Amino acid sequence: MLAALAAAFSPLAADVAPASRPNIIIMMSDDMGFSDLGCYGGEVQTPTLDALAANGLRFSQFYNTGRCCPTRASLLTGLHPHQAGIGHMTMERTTRDSPQGKKRKRGPYQGWLNRNCVTIAEVLKPAGYRTYMAGKWHVGTLDKDTWPVARGFDRYYGLINGASNFFKPAPDKHLTLDETLVEPEGDDYYTTDYFTKHAIEFLDQHAGKHRGKPFFLYLAYTCPHWPLQAWPGDIAKYRDRYKNGWDQLRKERYRRQVEMGLIDGKWRLSPRDARVPAWEDVDATKREELALLMAIYAAMIDRMDQNIGKLVETLKAHDCFKNTLILFLDDNGGCAEGGHLGNYKPEQLGTRKGYGPPMYGACWANASNTPFRRYKHWVHEGGMSSPLIAHWPAGIPGKIRGTITHDYGFLPDLMATCVELAGATYPNEFNGERILPMEGKSLLPLLQGENRRIHPEPICWEHERNRAVRDGKWKLVCAGGRPWELYDMERDRTELNNLAREKPKKVKELSAAWQAWAERCGVRVR
Repeated sequence: MLAALAAAFSPLAADVAPASRPNIIIMMSDDMGFSDLGCYGGEVQTPTLDALAANGLRFSQFYNTGRCCPTRASLLTGLHPHQAGIGHMTMERTTRDSPQGKKRKRGPYQGWLNRNCVTIAEVLKPAGYRTYMAGKWHVGTLDKDTWPVARGFDRYYGLINGASNFFKPAPDKHLTLDETLVEPEGDDYYTTDYFTKHAIEFLDQHAGKHRGKPFFLYLAYTCPHWPLQAWPGDIAKYRDRYKNGWDQLRKERYRRQVEMGLIDGKWRLSPRDARVPAWEDVDATKREELALLMAIYAAMIDRMDQNIGKLVETLKAHDCFKNTLILFLDDNGGCAEGGHLGNYKPEQLGTRKGYGPPMYGACWANASNTPFRRYKHWVHEGGMSSPLIAHWPAGIPGKIRGTITHDYGFLPDLMATCVELAGATYPNEFNGERILPMEGKSLLPLLQGENRRIHPEPICWEHERNRAVRDGKWKLVCAGGRPWELYDMERDRTELNNLAREKPKKVKELSAAWQAWAERCGVRVR
């Protein structure tokens, strides 16, 4: 049975009928921690995602790149972010013909997707897929030839730039329909709701005009990235939930993670961040504010789950739910930006005011990333460990639905998976440009229940001089150019027992692998 299914979706099977290929939806949250979802140990009400996990497959070890723009570049292209041109962050690129544009350097850190890569949309479209996107782009800004429609998407609605006020995105965030700048629609505007609304409209139009074709949808939410803003009714559900503070919350989440088999009980819960005080040592008034701040954060995730529920109902209404592969993940770990106790004005909380603050800071991000250390920006587990939920009734065998796979994967695997399932051909050249080979491996064996390591080779990361290598049970990692740390991920995934001094040969071996990778991918070695 599994062999037959694998053959049916092999890119070598030229006789596959288009109708047999799955629709593919990749959904991504923004700045959400590893433990926030109910199915990953959290208390936030996420019944839709929990149901997808209960009837699909959860990954306990899936890696992003530790930051938003590099993650989006790697997800879309199947390459390391440096290879795609976004080794650091997206730049607000001026028109190519302007004096500034002519002076702007090209290369691994240019700040927009280059032409030596292809997006999933550009690969799946020639294979007969319709391609749609809603939400945050953030891998090419001011020039339209770097926008979604120019990179393979048939329809697009969302923010070309990064984060925004959720109720009223500013003009410089480039709220866009296809290639036309638009204004927020009405007094009920909230980005999470309207990203979903337009995604559903695209699927409705697809059902009416292109029913015979499979589709690819990339739905990139900005939730729960700062500024923390949510609808009052959603906030009310959590208003009293966080009054026991972050220390108690981390213990509760860790216990649930161990009970559900997501985390091995021999991995100790990492200590509270040394910069963060014990909850009991915080002033009572400040505790009230901070509890509300976390309630708003939870409400944003809750709202996202509500919207994903609407998308699922749309798939069912169009009778395509069973043969749609849904993948849900996050772009990086919880965000400690905003200091150790957050950054906000009390009068902002629960309102539509502000951009930037409110931010929830290291205190709550430490809880969001339970049981791990560090945050967004870093490539310790707290910065780069992502929930990944896969749901596909027609393709995931019943015997593994609701289970957890502990085999690890990373972002470039999503391109490889899409190519295989779509029966698509990944090009050597595209629009006259040489295209770099895919860096990932298809996740299909894991989706079919095979228990094997899909990455026998070391895989590497770098962001802002934060570096890591994963090779089987070993992980070599450093923060900001500090000395390498070595961890045995089978015994110590929370990275508390540094073995670098005990195993210098392993450090030398893995650091050499990282150096070779860095030179191959154009990483700045400083």
